[in-house]
Amino acid sequence: MGKESKCIIDARNIVKIYQNGAEELKVLDDVSVKVMKNDFIAILGPSGSGKSTLMNVLGCLDLPTSGQYFLDGIDILTAKEDQLAEIRNKKIGFVFQKFNLLPRLNAVQNVMLPLLYRGVEEEEAVRIAKEKLKMLGLGDRLNHRPNELSGGQQQRVAIARAIVGNPPLILADEPTGNLDSKSSMEAIKIFKELNQARNTIVLITHDTEVAEQMKRVVYIKDGRLFQN
Repeated sequence: MGKESKCIIDARNIVKIYQNGAEELKVLDDVSVKVMKNDFIAILGPSGSGKSTLMNVLGCLDLPTSGQYFLDGIDILTAKEDQLAEIRNKKIGFVFQKFNLLPRLNAVQNVMLPLLYRGVEEEEAVRIAKEKLKMLGLGDRLNHRPNELSGGQQQRVAIARAIVGNPPLILADEPTGNLDSKSSMEAIKIFKELNQARNTIVLITHDTEVAEQMKRVVYIKDGRLFQN
């Protein structure tokens, strides 16, 4: 298999069941999806469809009840917890709806965190973090804390943090959900540019207009995936 056709996500027959007392709630029902290198895919579904649960499984934040999941060739279901933590740090860049920035840290400090967890020297981590922030148009906001930034700027800091370690996969969960329409368009433009720079992106959204700007859309409803 050529490098360009490399499979980043290979999820097979994923089932996720939550126990609610004596009741079983099946949130993901036999979900299978493949994401190839340099793919730009939207997972589109309404609230309660199971898309956030799927995001958690794909991001190795939660394990499925049954099925198989290979991320960049690694069998996730056989990985130990410390291995999963390393996989999340090195293989995945996360972008969340609520940004998840640490309020006491400035933009550079927030962005460099994943590198410090990897053991990168602080001076080098600062250099790389500044480089990514400047790339995203935040060169004049390096020392600003989250409460000193607009929603759109905070999301750009979050995107910089997601890409700072050059992970093979970027997972974005409702990344435009807390943004106004102008900032949403700017965020989507950044994702498109990242994809053109060979980043593989999976974006979860309930917004049809956002989803339609991706290369490929799959739909989730009642825990089942439908591919067009």
